[in-house]
Amino acid sequence: MNIKLIAVGKTDSDHVKVGTELYIKRIKRYINFDFVIIPDLKKSKKRSEDVQKELEGKIILDNLQAGDYLVLLDEYGKELRSVEFADFIQKRMNSGIKQLVFLIGGPYGFSEEVKKRCDYTLSLSKMTYSHQLVRVLFAEQLYRAFSIIKGEPYHHE
Repeated sequence: MNIKLIAVGKTDSDHVKVGTELYIKRIKRYINFDFVIIPDLKKSKKRSEDVQKELEGKIILDNLQAGDYLVLLDEYGKELRSVEFADFIQKRMNSGIKQLVFLIGGPYGFSEEVKKRCDYTLSLSKMTYSHQLVRVLFAEQLYRAFSIIKGEPYHHE
């Protein structure tokens, strides 16, 4: 199985970049992993939030393949403990899915088309985080999940 993380917009924060890269490097020891950044759309005063989401949604959908299992990272999704998230990953690996895709949307969230395409919605917290900070938080949790699956001592419970 491959795992892909898609994020809308570049990161302008060095500490977020460094943290995300650290965990991505660790994740790649366990599984094929791709990190795709969809560039920010040029801002226009004439463009509404809904139009912005629709335009981003089309680009997101173009980055998906027919058999991809899509997980939206959204504050309204299901919250899982780290051990439960590891179990979620393990079940997807056992199910024969070729590619598991996690998606971090832009500042306005996801288009309706993207929401319809998703297979699961996951929340890292009921709190709202910047879409940039979510990258490093998610990457750490994915690394933690694989350390749990492998029985390594990173996670303490």
